[in-house]
Amino acid sequence: MKMLLTRIRRDLPALLSLALIVPTGFYAKAYRGPAFHWVNDSFGGVFYVIFWCLAATLVWPRAAASRIALAVLAATCALEFLQRWHPPFLEYLRSFFIGRTILGSYFDWTDFPYYFAGAAVAWLWLRGLGRSR
Repeated sequence: MKMLLTRIRRDLPALLSLALIVPTGFYAKAYRGPAFHWVNDSFGGVFYVIFWCLAATLVWPRAAASRIALAVLAATCALEFLQRWHPPFLEYLRSFFIGRTILGSYFDWTDFPYYFAGAAVAWLWLRGLGRSR
């Protein structure tokens, strides 16, 4: 029981952060106001990277914030390059909202600065949660 309470106490800030970032990220995908193409396609990448960093810290609670941010940044950049590949199984997955959200649908060099910004914000966020080791 004591171990469970310790884990809940350790993970609660990350879980609450996920409860904040998930709706924010989905809202960025659904936003239809001024500059909505930019918010939907580019700025949303910041929230995407933050989400995966927060999720990763729950899976690897002892990992340093810098390692998590760098690993998620590398994976996100790899996924961006994967968007240049259009085999039928990936196109099928991309035909669903969640598939497009996770995998993306088209390659764009201008997404990379948002991934780097998201990794930097996530690194600061994780440090703020005490995940710096």
